[in-house]
Amino acid sequence: MKNIISFAQLFRGQSVVYSVATMAIETDLNLMLRVRDGDAASFEVLLRRYRLPLVSYFRRMVRDQGLAEDLAQEVFLRVYKSRERYQPEAKFTTWLYRIATNLALNAIRDRRDEVSGSAEEDGESGGVLEMFIDPCPTVEQQLVQRDRERLIRQSVESLPENQRAAVILHKYQEVDYRQIASILSVSESAVKSLLFRAYETLRVRLEPLLREGQI
Repeated sequence: MKNIISFAQLFRGQSVVYSVATMAIETDLNLMLRVRDGDAASFEVLLRRYRLPLVSYFRRMVRDQGLAEDLAQEVFLRVYKSRERYQPEAKFTTWLYRIATNLALNAIRDRRDEVSGSAEEDGESGGVLEMFIDPCPTVEQQLVQRDRERLIRQSVESLPENQRAAVILHKYQEVDYRQIASILSVSESAVKSLLFRAYETLRVRLEPLLREGQI
């Protein structure tokens, strides 16, 4: 129980702040091996390094900021509990995102009706195409932009779960094909197929925006 309380405090940023230089020098592998040996400070560096990317990943997957925060904390809790059994058979990020993706897919299935029926308006498109946004839009431009973001978001959310995960990992988390294959427990050719089908589906669904030059 003491470890869990300490972990919760770490996640909320109530611990010593490590310098950016320290975080950059240490490799994930070295840090995790030290965590396996009981070094709590190394665990904190990993947490600080990957907390925000994981929250961002979960937010795009489940479209709920609060749930994204909870799921990211659950990932690190599982990493911490599994530290003594850690084996460097794959990149640390592959292991991390495999845990995260399993949690995200389970969360999506648990709340499928809610997720499919509504989308949180958090100002992110969550789609696969970046948009150039006027820094000083008019009211009309803001309405058009909001409608555009909603359409892209809904298009991504309507993708099959594995396609959605593959797109977000590839587009936003910048994970390569090999890692995505390991995370999703499929072959690299299957990943390429997932992404091809997903991007083709999005191209068709977003064709009106493409035709009008809005994305």
